[in-house]
Amino acid sequence: MGGAIRNVAVVDIGKTNAKVVVYDLDRQCEVAALTTPNRVLDDGPYPHFDTDALWEFVLASLANLSRQQPVDAISVTTHGASIALVEGDDLALPVMDYEFPLDPETLADYRAVRPDFVETQSPALPGGLNVGAQLFHLERHFPDRFAAASILTYPQFWAWKLCGEEACEVTQLGAHTDLWCPAERRFSSLVEGQGWRAKFAPLRSAFDRLGDLKPAIRAAMPGENPIPVFCGIHDSNASLLPHLIGRQGAFTVVSTGTWAIVFAVGGKAGALDPARDTLANVDAFARPVPSARFMAGREFSAMAGEALGAADHASAEAVIARDIMALPSFARGTGPFAERAGEWTVDPAGLTQSERTAAASLAIALTTSVCLDLVGAEGPIIVEGPFGRNAVYCDALAMLTGRPVEAKPGLSGTSAGAALLARGKDAQAPSRSGGVGLEGATASPRRPIRGLAAYAESWRRRVAEHESRKMPEPSGGASG
Repeated sequence: MGGAIRNVAVVDIGKTNAKVVVYDLDRQCEVAALTTPNRVLDDGPYPHFDTDALWEFVLASLANLSRQQPVDAISVTTHGASIALVEGDDLALPVMDYEFPLDPETLADYRAVRPDFVETQSPALPGGLNVGAQLFHLERHFPDRFAAASILTYPQFWAWKLCGEEACEVTQLGAHTDLWCPAERRFSSLVEGQGWRAKFAPLRSAFDRLGDLKPAIRAAMPGENPIPVFCGIHDSNASLLPHLIGRQGAFTVVSTGTWAIVFAVGGKAGALDPARDTLANVDAFARPVPSARFMAGREFSAMAGEALGAADHASAEAVIARDIMALPSFARGTGPFAERAGEWTVDPAGLTQSERTAAASLAIALTTSVCLDLVGAEGPIIVEGPFGRNAVYCDALAMLTGRPVEAKPGLSGTSAGAALLARGKDAQAPSRSGGVGLEGATASPRRPIRGLAAYAESWRRRVAEHESRKMPEPSGGASG
């Protein structure tokens, strides 16, 4: 069966936008795609994702796209930090927006029972970014509905709606949820201590064929053959998967979008530091991967004042010459500078749009380089997603690290990895030009940026001065 699967419809639920993409595994490209905003609703018991609208979009997209391209299988990928509680054939409670600020008393009580970082490699994060905090809140405030519900990880919620089979999966459980112990490949002491273990749907591999598309959904698509639905995967891990299959040695994947997630495969990470938003993610083969993250897309939009876009080198060099800097963090509470308030060294209102975009691109590259250092990243750097289209960002990152940077800026940087699930654990990654190889990559950037080294030193010094004023001196001992 695996060899016959060519076109995979990937349901990709991102924090900002949702997409359905038809990915051609033979040609290694997206051949059709539809997208819609992922709305957060403020009605109901708490801010939550509009899963009804998303479901209507998924159904319409599958019917529409399958008339343009044959669909042989379906796979799912979603953002992290979300969980679904289901009862019967529907949600027991809405899927919470992870940016919802939990009430202080509940959050304090949760922090008292959450496991140590050494067990989960999951830092304490604001709002509901730790899924364990969401579950704790829901059990406290909605005990009856919580007691009656089963728990599905978020990609598997959508797979369940498509085929009817319940599942949980480790890439989602391992994404700073507090629910998973990566080193021992088991649920954490929090899950056992709160009595939640029996509520979780069965653990399945991301590669598993959960079942076939429900007949009512299949009937709206051309043809009669069964369409398998695969278990699904956390979106950043989907970006990582083709490289895990196709590369040897150390390398780094920077998966970009609303978040930038740094995966240091084969790096030399020391002790991860939860205060700097470093953690262990879990890959599709259930292995821990040293990681760091920050809200790159959110920060870029706040700094540049526009959606993700490219910057030009002339503006970048003009910004550098005038020592114009955007200093982190414009998305408080996450990333390596979580407690620092973002600021400009000049009034950004006096800058042209191209100058703001260039300064924002340099700032994101500098923060990315800090994340790379924190997790001991080594080897070539692969930039997946929207920032792969930003030449100033990619060239600056290459200069700052002295390592080759390969851009993979596809419309949906997660589609290739999610589609590969349909080929199974023994799938062979693409090897031709344009696949996952780095043949011909060089440590020199495609285009040098004049003055960047001194600018970077000044940027780091200003950030460090702020951190030293804010943080007390350590009392002794090694730091992570």
